Amino acid sequence: MKNKIQLYLCSTGCYGINNFSKFKAENKFGHRHTCSIPRTKFISPTQKLGKLAFRNSLSTILVLFLTLSTSLCVWAQTSGIILSDDEGKTIYAKNPDNPLIPASTLKILTSLAAIKTLGPDFHFQTWACYDETTCDLYLKGFGDPLFISEEINKFAHQISHHLFKQVSEGIIPSAVIRDIIVDQTYYAPHITIPGAGSSSNPYDATNGALCANFNTIFLKWDRRNRQYISAERQTPFPDILARQITPGSKKADRILLSHDLRQDYPGILMHYFLKEPGVKVTGSVRTGKFIGSDEGCIVYTSAFSLADIIEKLLKFSNNFIANQLMLTMGARTFGPPATLEKGTAVLNKFAEETLGLRNVAIVEGSGLSRRNQLTPGQMKDILIAFMPWYELLRKDENEFYKTGTLSDVRSRAGFIRGKNNRLYPFVIMLNQTSTGYDAIRRMLKGKVDLAP
Repeated sequence: MKNKIQLYLCSTGCYGINNFSKFKAENKFGHRHTCSIPRTKFISPTQKLGKLAFRNSLSTILVLFLTLSTSLCVWAQTSGIILSDDEGKTIYAKNPDNPLIPASTLKILTSLAAIKTLGPDFHFQTWACYDETTCDLYLKGFGDPLFISEEINKFAHQISHHLFKQVSEGIIPSAVIRDIIVDQTYYAPHITIPGAGSSSNPYDATNGALCANFNTIFLKWDRRNRQYISAERQTPFPDILARQITPGSKKADRILLSHDLRQDYPGILMHYFLKEPGVKVTGSVRTGKFIGSDEGCIVYTSAFSLADIIEKLLKFSNNFIANQLMLTMGARTFGPPATLEKGTAVLNKFAEETLGLRNVAIVEGSGLSRRNQLTPGQMKDILIAFMPWYELLRKDENEFYKTGTLSDVRSRAGFIRGKNNRLYPFVIMLNQTSTGYDAIRRMLKGKVDLAP
């Protein structure tokens, strides 16, 4: 019976194959037949097919064998798994050298490159300069991915304090601002991220040198006043935005701003927050070139360290943050303006020269593109290098991990903490199938449990 092969069919044409000595192992990866028809009948090649739909059809049996073998072949070519100990010694591997689409697990590489390039204690800066002649206020961004309402409000108070101090010292007559001018030139205009769409969904948020609230606004419908209001206490919804935004439904919804609004949005929020401490703004918000220098300007340093940013990036799998980091690394390494080419050059060079990975293909930093290519073995090496910062990953019991999902792509990479508190890096990369994903995870955890 050990080598007996069984073919089983049901009246709908569902089929499966069972080689007892092999099926037990393959079953861990989900190669099993499940039929929703309760009257499924099982046969062996020595039995007569009787009343089944494919009675006495040797050609049908051949087709079933070929179909199943082709399916297994596709799985072998488009999927890979690896588990190692904390020193990189392989415990289990299946197709570890297959180049595959990593999806959002690529964010681990982007995070690691940012830590090594910028430093875990790096803080983004945003500059302001007040022109005493024209009374214009200039703002210049350098890619801060968390330039959110709370940060802009703090910056506004820092600017107002500077202006009122100048008034008290007799340098300027009053704390009045004419225009607020936003400088976006640290990034090249209209950067297109491979794999990103062009919808109004925040998932497709575009990148830029000075972006407020991920270029989005969160709105809800006020039934009493029959109008949209901000769904966030810390974020205003001034009239200039209300006149230009039309949400699709009367419910809470986060909306991606139009391209023109994205450019001005940081200045619009700054205009609003400056009024609270008593600064008067008489003009408008527009884009332009920053006139100050790093010595004479007002510098706001983000409250978030790079480690804080990466923790949020990995927890929420934020594509915008990942590509902001990639673009900023490119600008700081090769000089502004930030471009996709400079950012991906940093990532590919880091993978090859620092980590020793050959023939990787990185075309953006978030994992959105199907043209990104890594092998499970290479992802394992990335995890080994990322091990000092493993706690920045999401945690579920004894697992620290990052997932990735695209159409027909499912991946997971991270660490399983063993009974001895050692970390065991693991990688699951399934392309063109998601068969066996949960079974693979159980199998890998079982192997960690058995580790000495």
